Amino acid sequence: MGKMISSIVNMKNGFDFKILKTSAKSKARRGILKTPYGDVQTPAFVTVGTKGTVKSLTPQNLEHVGTQMVFVNTYHMVVSGALSVVAKTGIHQFSGIQKPIITDSGGFQMFSLARQSPHIIQGEGGSSEQPPHLVKITDDGVEFRSPINGDLFYFTPEFSIDAQRRIGSDFAVAFDECVPYGSSDEYTKNAMTRTHRWAERSLQQFNNQTKKQLQQLFGVIQGGCFEDLRKTSAAFISSLPFFGLAIGGVSVGETKKEMREQMQWVMDGIQRDSRPRHLLGIGEFDDIVDAVAMGIDTMDCVIPTRHGRMGKLYSFKKSKVKNKNDSILVENILEIDIIKSQHKSDLSAIDTDCMCYTCHHFTKAYIHHLFKQRELLGYHLATIHNLHFVEQFFSRIRSAIEEDCL
Repeated sequence: MGKMISSIVNMKNGFDFKILKTSAKSKARRGILKTPYGDVQTPAFVTVGTKGTVKSLTPQNLEHVGTQMVFVNTYHMVVSGALSVVAKTGIHQFSGIQKPIITDSGGFQMFSLARQSPHIIQGEGGSSEQPPHLVKITDDGVEFRSPINGDLFYFTPEFSIDAQRRIGSDFAVAFDECVPYGSSDEYTKNAMTRTHRWAERSLQQFNNQTKKQLQQLFGVIQGGCFEDLRKTSAAFISSLPFFGLAIGGVSVGETKKEMREQMQWVMDGIQRDSRPRHLLGIGEFDDIVDAVAMGIDTMDCVIPTRHGRMGKLYSFKKSKVKNKNDSILVENILEIDIIKSQHKSDLSAIDTDCMCYTCHHFTKAYIHHLFKQRELLGYHLATIHNLHFVEQFFSRIRSAIEEDCL
């Protein structure tokens, strides 16, 4: 049988993390993350609410689908101009989402969305390997132009931490540099070193400004596609007194094999660490299962909600699921393209065993009709179903760990 333990870390201001069980079959662990806004049963999916909202859903919808935690993007809250308003009430009251909320540092969006800016990068030293279209990256921070209207912004570790404090999330993330896939060893090493310095500055700013704030901080492990750098970053970030550890810079263009290698290099270095581990930007079903088996506790991704708005809906292949543990096998999951004409007259539910609001009240034919007519209700109902499905998938993952089946 798997090891039954009760490891508690960082019990402070209403936060703590307990590892309840480790699987005898893998490195997977079953836990509970306690926050002022409720407990999160782990492993858990963190639903992305990019701009302070999960697209097309109300907070009541999130309750119905079983959402445990929400991810909000600091970059978008700042660039949108909403930060000063949000700061007056905090993100929970502002959005109505009474769930634990984690904000990112803004780094990933700056190194991806800002590439759309027409301005050419003028990075320190003029390195041609720096991501295109950013204005400037220095050891102090990042200056960039908004891809929306060209406004100039300047993010430093101190600014990022202060912005996340003003947003009022339960969990903040240290400022980091996410390098693009294909970056050289030299550039990736420089970016990692910069991330480490920013991690220390993030911690200092966090400790200076958030002593009365009910908030905890995650450090981010980087290192790109290089084993030595990933291990170095894992060792350095885990040596700092963060509440939790996050793995960044994965799923940025590399193959699934390369992504798993990067994750494994990191997990080898932090396997004995009892703090919560968050995987940034991962949400495909095969990746979820493999990440959990490596010991990841939480992960966020836009895929389930984005798929919903695209008409890609999840279901189980009924002939394949013979017992409850079969339901965590990726090959037993079916992706339905509800826009296809074969669903025009199908009066069955998306998934006849699903208890979500959508499946309980509507047919494939009706949802097909909504998508064909581009009715907003279609996106709403599809998103409800996909998020409910993902939450049930994670519930079954937790059961599988408890039974040493994963």
